[in-house]
Amino acid sequence: MPNDNTTIRRVYELAYGRAGDKGNIANVSVIARSPAAYIELKEKLTAERVRVHLDTLVRGRVERYALDNIEALNFVLYDALDGGATRSLRLDALGKSLAGAVLHMPVDAV
Repeated sequence: MPNDNTTIRRVYELAYGRAGDKGNIANVSVIARSPAAYIELKEKLTAERVRVHLDTLVRGRVERYALDNIEALNFVLYDALDGGATRSLRLDALGKSLAGAVLHMPVDAV
């Protein structure tokens, strides 16, 4: 738990996000706001951290791809949509809110 002198920086302070889906796989892109932000995100925003943060929303593996030419990270989330848009009973069967969830992650591990 942070003390009164500590503020938690969130990914959204350093990046924008986009999401997409195909079947039961979600795709979350994190696009850095600056070159310095990209360097920091590339170091700290690992596939494992995203997997842990999303917890039970993603049942499969998480893969990260670095897109240096556009200063973005792309995360592929397997078994993340409860069967996909036509089968899922989730409110967000397309996974659009997963980008928001990733953007809300703390930048630094807590």
